[in-house]
Amino acid sequence: MTKRHDPPSVPPPYSAFPTPYVVYREEETIDVAMYWRLIVAQRKWVFILTAVATLTAVGIGFALPPVYRAETLLVPVEQEKGDGFGALAGQLGDLAAIAGVNFGSAKDKTAEFVAALNSRALSVSFIKEKNLMPILFESQWDSAKKSWKAGLDPPTEWQAYGLWDNTVRRVSVDRRSGLITLAIEWRDPVLAANWANELVQKVNSRLRAEAVEEADRSVAYLQKQLPQTSAVEVQQAIYRLIEIQTKKKMIADTRGEYAFTTIDPAVPPEAKYKPNRSTIVYIGLVLGLALGILVAIVAGRRQDVAAVENNNS
Repeated sequence: MTKRHDPPSVPPPYSAFPTPYVVYREEETIDVAMYWRLIVAQRKWVFILTAVATLTAVGIGFALPPVYRAETLLVPVEQEKGDGFGALAGQLGDLAAIAGVNFGSAKDKTAEFVAALNSRALSVSFIKEKNLMPILFESQWDSAKKSWKAGLDPPTEWQAYGLWDNTVRRVSVDRRSGLITLAIEWRDPVLAANWANELVQKVNSRLRAEAVEEADRSVAYLQKQLPQTSAVEVQQAIYRLIEIQTKKKMIADTRGEYAFTTIDPAVPPEAKYKPNRSTIVYIGLVLGLALGILVAIVAGRRQDVAAVENNNS
């Protein structure tokens, strides 16, 4: 019979097995008292940099010219429906599409109208019509000689549009209500209000003229097709299409606010829109204080290190 061999017993404290060695890292803590001592010792840096940053912010705030914001509230005009001419779509659908006749329900042209209000072509045309180049680039214009200053290249239309689009004209759309806000930001409050109202008139006139031109082209095309067909039903349908386009032209001719209806016209604002001098001064104060504390801590640590090295030497 084979004997069972049990493993040898090891008496306590079990010296055959090494005691596990656990390393506990000491957590790094921030010595607030030390940093406070450094800040107090080097408080001159805090005072100097805070004062310099605050005075600089005050100078910037008063150096920036005041800008006024004139706003006008608009609502897009709903376009006319097909007025019961949807039955013609089955008879002359292709011909109507070529002639530019739209059947069915009214088409929402809000996006198209807003795009026209933001377009480069409209902006450049408005700047030229109102002769705004000398006003937009006042620093480059010699008002005495009525010409651009010598040695400077005259600004281009692209530069004028970039300035107008980035800093002067703002267009925002409220998706829930459908209302559109056109804002003009400029140094002169009267000019800002005038430009906002005149720009609305400009886009209405431009879109109305395009609608009339489109209707005229459609009518001319349909009238050209009349002699080419002998079917009475087709001729009657063409006459109905001409009637639609004639009505469209009459509506465009008689509607002053073709694309946008003005709910609240722009008026010259009394209070400036920007700059907010108190905010600029507050930002300068905070930045100066933060920079001063940082410099004070760095300068204090360097002095402490230098003092330790001198003692060791």
